[in-house]
Amino acid sequence: MRILFIGDIIGKPGRRAVQALVPGLRREHKIDLVVANGENAAAGFGITPDTAEELFAGSVDVITTGGHVWDKKEAELYLDEEARVLRPLNYPPGVPGQGYHRIGNVTVVNLMGRVFIGTLDCPFRTMDSLLETLPRASLVVVDFHAEATSEKQALGWYLDGRVSVVVGTHTHVPTADQRILPKGTAYVTDLGMVGPLNSIIGNEPEDVLARFLYQTPRRLGVATGPVRFNSVLVEIDEATRLARTIQRVDSVME
Repeated sequence: MRILFIGDIIGKPGRRAVQALVPGLRREHKIDLVVANGENAAAGFGITPDTAEELFAGSVDVITTGGHVWDKKEAELYLDEEARVLRPLNYPPGVPGQGYHRIGNVTVVNLMGRVFIGTLDCPFRTMDSLLETLPRASLVVVDFHAEATSEKQALGWYLDGRVSVVVGTHTHVPTADQRILPKGTAYVTDLGMVGPLNSIIGNEPEDVLARFLYQTPRRLGVATGPVRFNSVLVEIDEATRLARTIQRVDSVME
């Protein structure tokens, strides 16, 4: 089983890059499943039904998110209608949408961290509870949307040998620490992003600099120009449900 995990998709530039690159990557690498983080797909903040459908049309199978999933009002109803778009599982009961989705023998899970980012339920115990309910043969892959590197690494080690993959999202900066942990779980701290190369985490540098320099509110616009495409490709042994390999698949689209 080969699964491609794509970093946070930023606005229209990111959506166009997904549509242009992912179908070819699926053919080239014989990919079975594509999981992408889409919480910034709509103008850099949030997701809408239309932007999600663009990603599905670009060969994405499951869309994960994070705290920005609520930025567009129409997302709430859509999350209840479209099972392939996830919100973090560790939101309290009663929140719209689902935190995991089964597709074939793969269960895709979306979790969010708590350090510097939110006050959700414990992602570690939430994952424990979910694993007790899943079929034993399920290949479990996790998008952990979190700020702190230590929290991401901690979840990776906590789930090592119990799930197939743990990938981190949220910072939009790709890390080079992809590895197979000792008990067989593939891990990377952050996938990175699919967004403008000449930007500050996808946004126009002038807008971000103004916030830092003047400490006043400033609308952040999605930058333009060449697009950085960040992802990792993981191969999983379906018999053991553990990872065989993990490799970065990164490029720049002009």
